[in-house]
Amino acid sequence: MTDPTVSDLLCFDLYSTSRQMTAAYRPILDEHHLTYPQYLVLLALWERDGQSVKDLAARLHLDYGTLSPLVKRLEAHGRVVRARNPADERSTLVSLTDEGAALRPLAARIYAHGAEILDMSEADLVTLRRLVGTVRERLSAAAGA
Repeated sequence: MTDPTVSDLLCFDLYSTSRQMTAAYRPILDEHHLTYPQYLVLLALWERDGQSVKDLAARLHLDYGTLSPLVKRLEAHGRVVRARNPADERSTLVSLTDEGAALRPLAARIYAHGAEILDMSEADLVTLRRLVGTVRERLSAAAGA
């Protein structure tokens, strides 16, 4: 095989697609002064409030050093609060404030916006997510994570 070009690389396709998806959501997120990673933290908390930082990091596939500043900025903007876990003083729990909980309709709005832009069937979207998930899982396994 000859040397690969940029257009031959799956990693480039995934990277550039991720950037385009994030850019598509940016106008909606900007209305609420949120970054995409901050939105993901809120989304995880809307699924299950009161999670430990460790659980959030695992759920979002982020390391602590990346997640911690996101949570601190969300706290500074009044969307979440951090507190020591009474069951384990070494653990910090992250919970939604009323303001953070009130942003929950944002999830449906962003999901609908993405579906509209992509103009794909629900079956195709499910297949695409499954395939991308398989790629992520295999890369994680290969890295020993």
